[in-house]
Amino acid sequence: MPDKPWRIPKVAVAVDLAVLTVRADQLQILLVERAIAPFRGMLALPGGFIASKEEDLDVAAARELAEETGLDAGQLHLEQMRTYGAPDRDPRGRVLTVCYFAVVPNLPLPTAGGDARAARWTPVDSVLDGDIDMAFDHRTIVADAVERARGKLEYTTLGAAFCATPFTVSELRHVYETVWGHPLDPRNFHRKITGVAGLLVATGERTTRDGGRPAALYRCGPATTMHPPILRGTER
Repeated sequence: MPDKPWRIPKVAVAVDLAVLTVRADQLQILLVERAIAPFRGMLALPGGFIASKEEDLDVAAARELAEETGLDAGQLHLEQMRTYGAPDRDPRGRVLTVCYFAVVPNLPLPTAGGDARAARWTPVDSVLDGDIDMAFDHRTIVADAVERARGKLEYTTLGAAFCATPFTVSELRHVYETVWGHPLDPRNFHRKITGVAGLLVATGERTTRDGGRPAALYRCGPATTMHPPILRGTER
């Protein structure tokens, strides 16, 4: 009996966005309340299906971010993180989702729209501890995004993406302390962070908003990697 001709399986493709910020001295993630089934009323990452077979994944991610939260992808750090494709991750059928990882400075509350009826910043600890019921496999995605952020702070300049420009070295250190979850030695951190070529560009201005003596203000320089790295377990 001849074999049946092979056909391309029907698999839907979606994009999800894990958007992190430091807010109220906590690492927080952007969640939306789903307005449609499945998991109507539950919290989830912003995202959705690609609009057509012609739509690029990066374009779909930017569109979903704008539709569900009102945020502009061009104004934040955005990168593709990984793909999730467990057969049972979506009750509607076989759905692969390409997750994007994003970092933004502390922003006002986002504006919900599209398939989301509310959007809010939520402490990642509330998600990871199981205090919040999450749709699909989004708790796993949040955990992966948090670990991505913690790891990239060691060897890249991602930490500065959490800061509104201009910022002080103390404000940047606060980002590291919040994301890693432990305090750092101020003098050691200042020496290492200012020693990375191309990381910080002095604005020539100073501020007292951190308290104490006036502190220098900086903006991000062209550097993208941290050399030498700042290791999270050795900088206390």
